[in-house]
Amino acid sequence: MLIKKPADIASSEITPKNVYLNRRSFLVGAAATGAAAAAGLSLYNRLSSPVTTQASAKIDGIQKSKFSTSESVTPYKSVTNYNNYYEFSTDKYAPAGLARDFKTRPWTVSIEGLVKKKQTLDVDSIIKLAAPEERIYRHRCVEGWSIVVPWIGFPLSVLLNRVEPEPKAKFVKFTTIYDPKQMPGQRQSVLSWPYVEGLRMDEAMHPLTLLTFGMYGEILPNQDGAPLRIVMPWKYGFKSAKAIVKIEFTEKQPINTWNESAPSEYGFYSNVNPNVDHPRWSQASERRLGDFLKRPTLMFNGYGDQVASLYNGMDLRKYF
Repeated sequence: MLIKKPADIASSEITPKNVYLNRRSFLVGAAATGAAAAAGLSLYNRLSSPVTTQASAKIDGIQKSKFSTSESVTPYKSVTNYNNYYEFSTDKYAPAGLARDFKTRPWTVSIEGLVKKKQTLDVDSIIKLAAPEERIYRHRCVEGWSIVVPWIGFPLSVLLNRVEPEPKAKFVKFTTIYDPKQMPGQRQSVLSWPYVEGLRMDEAMHPLTLLTFGMYGEILPNQDGAPLRIVMPWKYGFKSAKAIVKIEFTEKQPINTWNESAPSEYGFYSNVNPNVDHPRWSQASERRLGDFLKRPTLMFNGYGDQVASLYNGMDLRKYF
């Protein structure tokens, strides 16, 4: 039987079960209120002394988007110094330093599977397919913390329509880079590498799904998924595959990495849902990165008006 942790144990002290079993690194919380206060102060202090990130090139011609939230943006130093990126490290503070020299050029993305125009594209040719658009999205992690980021990209549908998926294609599978020489986390068997994610075709084609290559007006920092990642604001963050090298169209639902690793904890859909707890902690509330107090988690992360119709008739407790 899995023991549920109190809802207000700090997310930075929660490690997935498979990491605990494989790495013996599970962090035990103290009393709920005291632990939350201490962890919140610790997080604030650590983010106040960030790792210096590599210089990023400005992106010209950025258009504003009607999809943006009006919420306050999370500080750049927080978003670039507190990262879930197991390819580099399970320590959220480590990727900023470990990814500093990660090479993102040359870089290609192969288009494969049930698609009429199979091809291999240079990442810079993909970036030029459409005008860059800034979308300020809420972004929620399964561990209970959230951010608001001005992502730069364009709808994934722009690329998908150009390569012409076949009628039998029901899903899109994303495979990320496998390069243990550059990514020290891949030298450990924490997860099955390379990292794989997937979407149903209608989710991939939804206008909120962003093919992302920048944020805060600049190209993506390495620790945030450079050179190319996916962002879906109504799903938990691990669905947003980083450093993508292959996009494959399939008829059957792909097995995504976290669902393969812990199927009882991480479902294929992973829509933000405050009514479905993770087996080891509540999802009813979240802490915005840099904030001290928690706030209620919103169904579909607040994007229900746009995406709820995708799941009409589905049991969202079963298809979590």
